[in-house]
Amino acid sequence: MSTPLTEVLEGRHTADLQRAARALLKEPLLLAHGPHTDEFRLVRRHATELRDWFDRNAGWSLQVDAGTARLRKAPGALTDPTHPARETTRAAAPFTRRRYVLLCLALAALERGEAQIALGRLAEQVVLDAADPHLAASGIVFTLERRDERLDLAAVVRLLLGLGVLRRVAGDEEAYVSGAGDALYDVERRVLAGLLATRVGPSIVQADGVDGFEERLAQLTAETALDSDELRFRAIRHRLTRRLLDDPVLYYDELTDAELSYLTRQRGFLTARISELTGLVAEVRAEGIAMVDPYDDLTDVRMPEQGTHGHITLLLAEHLADATGPVATADLQRRIRELAAEHGGFWSKTAKQPGAEPELVEQAVAKLAALGLATRTPRGVEPRPALARYAVGEIVVRDSAVRDPGAAATTRKAKHS
Repeated sequence: MSTPLTEVLEGRHTADLQRAARALLKEPLLLAHGPHTDEFRLVRRHATELRDWFDRNAGWSLQVDAGTARLRKAPGALTDPTHPARETTRAAAPFTRRRYVLLCLALAALERGEAQIALGRLAEQVVLDAADPHLAASGIVFTLERRDERLDLAAVVRLLLGLGVLRRVAGDEEAYVSGAGDALYDVERRVLAGLLATRVGPSIVQADGVDGFEERLAQLTAETALDSDELRFRAIRHRLTRRLLDDPVLYYDELTDAELSYLTRQRGFLTARISELTGLVAEVRAEGIAMVDPYDDLTDVRMPEQGTHGHITLLLAEHLADATGPVATADLQRRIRELAAEHGGFWSKTAKQPGAEPELVEQAVAKLAALGLATRTPRGVEPRPALARYAVGEIVVRDSAVRDPGAAATTRKAKHS
């Protein structure tokens, strides 16, 4: 029996809508011209439905025009340090505080600048702005005379190139870093204007009486006054949906009493709505919820992963999963040395060198923390419940004589949270 045409069209519509939503979750800023042209066209075609869904369920606004699609996401956890911006080079080093400040200064200079700008000229503007007494008082000083400072600015420029804020016309960043040349860029002002994703403008945040970065950030992202039960429930729904979409794991012990009560009543509704739009599958455990991606492309951090660092991370995860409490960093470094003796034949040469343990542990712990599998505490690295899936139990030998007389199958039994 042939499938009715209406069902085929509805199925195609649903598949395209899901692809568009996933594209926005992966790249909240899509450009009409570039590596995501097809995804941009899908988003533009389904802009009305996507705008309504994200606004109603997550409190995120979607703006789409002829050249850009911008999903203005507000994270569920405002100060989560586990997913920093990273270099676009192969090293993919995380941004430091210095680079974040340089990024803000560069954006301010570009906003005031012309349609084209040279990297040397941008550097001059950054140095001038960095001399502001308020910034100097915080201990941030830029002269861009040292090579490491120029490397930081080059990393910022490459990030802006990747976002589409800048478009290279001539030259390259390496020439500027080495002092042998310069680079020229077009400034895409429409893309630049769409970067900021705050509810209020930074210029109207009240600095007087505000103590600390967290309070200022809270002002930038403050919701409308919650003066009714309906508004309070909507705000809770938004926060929970954001965390289910963005966070690898939503743990119940991280929620307020009001959030946990709402999630207990509305868990099926929330997870079903997300699954319908994105294709993510809810994995519900005693400790929390993880929205699992069967397509494995809605993440910036993967585990397990190939290569030396991926292998080491997996082995340390197994070690931490068997721990009953926090494990000191020194103990993890000691474990690395033990693992090197057993598995070093599969590792890179640098990973086996004496003194490499601190960096290897840091990279592994950073990945585990980003995936919600472990957390850093003053006492060491503490495993979180989801890490139990990487624990390995005792070897069990099963008699397989029926299938293959005289043979035995050996399996490793994994523990589950």
